[in-house]
Amino acid sequence: MSNNKDFESTDFSEQLQKIATAVHDVVQECQNDTLALLNLLRQLEYLHREIRDGVFQESLPDNRQQLYALLKDIETEGGWPYIERMRLQTFLAKLLQEKMEDNED
Repeated sequence: MSNNKDFESTDFSEQLQKIATAVHDVVQECQNDTLALLNLLRQLEYLHREIRDGVFQESLPDNRQQLYALLKDIETEGGWPYIERMRLQTFLAKLLQEKMEDNED
């Protein structure tokens, strides 16, 4: 497990902020372009999976103290990162609702 000081550094926080800003910028550029937004979501999911299944798993603790520290961080800082996919039923219900609203107009 890597040193927690790296995670808390100002430089690391700035890097994360740059990534978040870049994603927000792309979202703004793709607004109302469903296929572009879908591609963005797919890319984010791919990156999430690549990090999780690669370097993250390789960095998991190999002793009890480090495991305890990781679990404590997960508990106090907001849980396990997860990218949820929109359920097809939810998507279809939204589509049906929008169609009904269009028919009312």
